[in-house]
Amino acid sequence: MTASAAGGSPATATYDRIGIGYRRGRQPDPRLAALIRDALAGARTVVNVGAGAGSYEPMDAEVTAVDPSQVMLDQHPGSRKVLAGSEELPFEDGAFDAAMAVMTVHHWPDLHRGLSELRRVARRQVVFTWDPTHLRELWLLEEYLPEIRRLEHARFTPLSEVVEALDAHTVLTFAIPHDFTDGFQIAYWRRPERYLAPAVRRASSTFAQLPPSVVEPAIERLRADLESGAWQRRHADLFGQDAVDYGYRLLVAGEPQHGTDRAAVPASGAPDTPGATAPVSSS
Repeated sequence: MTASAAGGSPATATYDRIGIGYRRGRQPDPRLAALIRDALAGARTVVNVGAGAGSYEPMDAEVTAVDPSQVMLDQHPGSRKVLAGSEELPFEDGAFDAAMAVMTVHHWPDLHRGLSELRRVARRQVVFTWDPTHLRELWLLEEYLPEIRRLEHARFTPLSEVVEALDAHTVLTFAIPHDFTDGFQIAYWRRPERYLAPAVRRASSTFAQLPPSVVEPAIERLRADLESGAWQRRHADLFGQDAVDYGYRLLVAGEPQHGTDRAAVPASGAPDTPGATAPVSSS
């Protein structure tokens, strides 16, 4: 498929820089994959906006990958690839059964326009994102890198606003398992030693946007705390937990998903297990 011109946003520049070798550090987690697969069930044609290297795409559908970074698209294994931004998708209205966007909407220069485009080109929308208003926070931010908090809160939109803009009818809680395989920032909440590895940090856009003068002293403090056992003493409670809800959510809008029948739970009291469902009233 012919590539469309892509904009030169800061996020595009970041992924052009960190995207080389991205697939090695970011392996799709099967539990998150199952949640997304259920939400996309029955869709024969899917557009993956902000597709990157193609994680979490359904195997039983015809997928078109869209990304503004050529470095990322070059790693995508599919044959239908379009170089474009989310705010101006080069497709006709209703061209796809479903649109998916996984950990990407916080990078979009115009979130509302991008979500409107998802609704325009597809009859169902499936978006995986993080809620910055969620109260439980990764220890890394409080104890070592509060700069991450400022960065994340500046680029992520509150979940309630995303739900409203997308007109989502379902919100699925995804608690992060302790052995989560996809190496984005939160993955190593029970494996702190992994943050010491430069390759792990290079695979995270958050770390990539902070200067070494900020990151490296913080990582050395973490290293010292791990060697002394101070970190383990402060966080002994984490070793008894298999999954923790850190505010990651899968939103479904448009045509309802088919496949699973999940019990509803209150949005403010989601259990620490992947895949709990909270129906959302349409406005």
